Amino acid sequence: MDERTRITTRNRTGSTTSNRLTVAAAITALATLAGVATSGPAQPAQAAPTVTTATIRTATTGQVFAGGLFVQPDSQAAQAVTALTASGDTAGVAAARTIAAQPVATWLGEWFRGDMLDRYLARTLAAAEAAGRTPVFVTYAIPNRDCGGYSAGGVSAADYVAWNQRIADDLRGHRAVVLVEPDSLSALPRCTSEAATRPPLLAQAVAALSAAGVPAYLDGGNSTWNTPEAQAALLRSAGVAEARGFFTNVANFQPVDQERAYADRVSALTSGSHYVVDVSRNGRGWKGTWCNPTGAGLGQTPRVSAGTTAMDALLWVKTPGSSDGTCNGGPAAGKWWSAYAQALVANRR
Repeated sequence: MDERTRITTRNRTGSTTSNRLTVAAAITALATLAGVATSGPAQPAQAAPTVTTATIRTATTGQVFAGGLFVQPDSQAAQAVTALTASGDTAGVAAARTIAAQPVATWLGEWFRGDMLDRYLARTLAAAEAAGRTPVFVTYAIPNRDCGGYSAGGVSAADYVAWNQRIADDLRGHRAVVLVEPDSLSALPRCTSEAATRPPLLAQAVAALSAAGVPAYLDGGNSTWNTPEAQAALLRSAGVAEARGFFTNVANFQPVDQERAYADRVSALTSGSHYVVDVSRNGRGWKGTWCNPTGAGLGQTPRVSAGTTAMDALLWVKTPGSSDGTCNGGPAAGKWWSAYAQALVANRR
């Protein structure tokens, strides 16, 4: 599907990009999602959730991500396979197919609202349950998103509360995981206009998801942004005590070991919160820029951890192969860039 990526700029080297779906792509997804099979061996269908409000903090990783990670059948990479096959780009097809075979998070923003949001979530959940796996969603509609920067957008405060409640109601009784608003907390030290209002909104979102029995992870930034102490304070202000924990490195390139060391410190400062790390494009580590860096490679295969530490999973949150923008020769933000996807696969660790 045609994803758009809005570019989020930062004052530090830990800049990110975030995926968003166009309304047209959302309509395409609604039309195609239910009828496409997931990759990998099918597991027995199991609709019932394995995590409750009371066990969100204490559940095992096998319960939080019951059945394993869901591979969205109509992902941007999957649709690139179809388009590139038609154009005869065999090398591009091979790279897109490699990426499409992996589970990538599904982004939800203000482009999914009302009945369209309900239908999209219902179809995604149905497909995931038919495969016996757990889908990972990302919410991305916080008011004044990106503080008016390149990723500007979001809904009003009143609409945001209702929108999150609707998502929580739709997910209630199903197995799902939600990553809540990338960059929303980490940006607050520079986005002072939102410092008083944003944490309570995020806390309400977490509370709604928790009440529905849905494990949520809040924005933990990355190891090159805020200090662990500063990030932990932000997480506490946003209700991390009711969440499963936090996520780090979304759309970034920091190495896993560096992220784990940072996240372990944040976890210790937030009463043992669990965390997940985005490893979609960090296989070669930081390459000097966040925008289509040369030499970047796919990170580790997404997987759920054994649960012996605070780290719950390594995920692909950013879609590999989706351009960060018109930098380093890339196409418009969010467009599939076949040459870059091929380079990510070739440079994979």
